[in-house]
Amino acid sequence: MRTLVVGDIHSGLKALKQILSKAKVTPDDHLVFLGDYVDAWSTAVETIDFLIDLQKEFNCTFIRGNHDELCRDWLLTKKENPQWLAHGGTATRDSYLNDDREDWSSHLDFYAGLENYYLADDNRLYLHAGYTNLKGIEFEYFEQSFYWDRTLWELATAIDSNLDPEDPKFPKRLTHYKEVFIGHTPLSKNTVVEPQSGANVWNVDTGAAFMGGLTIMDVQTKEFWQSDPVHTFYPGERGRN
Repeated sequence: MRTLVVGDIHSGLKALKQILSKAKVTPDDHLVFLGDYVDAWSTAVETIDFLIDLQKEFNCTFIRGNHDELCRDWLLTKKENPQWLAHGGTATRDSYLNDDREDWSSHLDFYAGLENYYLADDNRLYLHAGYTNLKGIEFEYFEQSFYWDRTLWELATAIDSNLDPEDPKFPKRLTHYKEVFIGHTPLSKNTVVEPQSGANVWNVDTGAAFMGGLTIMDVQTKEFWQSDPVHTFYPGERGRN
């Protein structure tokens, strides 16, 4: 069984279908989605519908992203957050408003059921953004860090690549897990790029909300598959640009 990690989708359903096909995903695989399922492209509702149906046939773990929480808050309150709207939320709001459904309970259940993180038996950690506690995720004071923090990736990319994990200077925050897989911070907004690593942290957000592609990666072999630039599936749309 492969464990396949999927980067930030941002409503790019057409790109998601393409990479699932490219990776030849089967029900024997474990799909770990790193969050941010909505906000950018026009198929937000269809993306969530697809994911809800996907978990009926495939082994899926869905991590919570900050954009998912913002969308859920809007669905519950209908209070429009200007920052959310400016960063992809307008396309998501319009997707919901253009759908004639009146009952969004299945979507609300999906958002409410997202996990802040997933720690696998092989000590690989999956979460959307990061954590700040030096002792690890179980000691994190603020759960919002799991889907908002950017300092983990900043730390991982600032470390001297020659520094041994056993060295006392190696950041204690990164010593608890074999590998950490995150999204949240796009690696590029202008072109398709490969997933990148710093220390033992892998960033799989390859800019699907902008001009990049969507990525799925085999966490053991590091083989990965990418979609065409997501904006090419949605001509005339701006995404988060």
